[in-house]
Amino acid sequence: MGSSFKILGSGAGPGVPSFFCDCSGCREARANSRYCRTRSGALLRSGNANYLIDTSPDLRAQLVRENLGGIDGIFLTHWHFDHFGGLGEMEYYVKLDRKEPIPLYLPPSAVDSFHAAFPYLHDVLVPQPWEFGKTYTRGDVGITALPANHGIETAGFLIESDVSRLAYFPDTSGLPDVTKRQVEAIDCLICDATFSDSNWFPDSHMSIAEAIELGKSLRAKNTVLTHMAIHYGNPVTVAELNGRLSDLPNVFLAHDGMQFNLLRGADEDFTRK
Repeated sequence: MGSSFKILGSGAGPGVPSFFCDCSGCREARANSRYCRTRSGALLRSGNANYLIDTSPDLRAQLVRENLGGIDGIFLTHWHFDHFGGLGEMEYYVKLDRKEPIPLYLPPSAVDSFHAAFPYLHDVLVPQPWEFGKTYTRGDVGITALPANHGIETAGFLIESDVSRLAYFPDTSGLPDVTKRQVEAIDCLICDATFSDSNWFPDSHMSIAEAIELGKSLRAKNTVLTHMAIHYGNPVTVAELNGRLSDLPNVFLAHDGMQFNLLRGADEDFTRK
């Protein structure tokens, strides 16, 4: 079946639309579901195996949308609710169908928090602390946890096949130097662009302009903006954002369901939605 990377959710914590918001971006999403953004997460397929990167509170809807029948492992970037809140969705899958626990790779500092939050999942998920710099080989793809800047222990993941390199950093404020060296000249940088203009949390997240600048500094062939909360600060629509990006041919907005073929390049033709 080959190997691919798919963005399951491209939104920040509130999602788009937010139930409490009536800004122009949320109205755009209510009028046209293609502009909706569920909370951040991704799916790595390697051969016949499926690996989740983060499990947002929207996980069930994401898996139903993708018609996904099985999960072989889970990698968490960090222990914030919008990235781990869907872990409980694995309970009935494991108990009724899979019949064996799922490996859960998570930050070392989050192991105790996992046991405290989900004491009833001890026979559903097997926590295994990931190690920065260690590559986990899954079929024809390598997954390497690299340090991110997010206030708590947080990783992004470098996904490599024989022909392509993709980096996924949904929550980060710039990148540490050790990480920059690992992802320089990457084929595709998918990164935090939480804020449409001014950055409220410069030690944890990036604005769109900062994410674009990071991609340039790394000489990324393509930069994809994700973890977006278009109603922070001055609300903005996808149509307006695409207008801003029109003179940046290698910068794109992520969207739910965006897919990249790791053995051929991108399935997505990067036309702006």
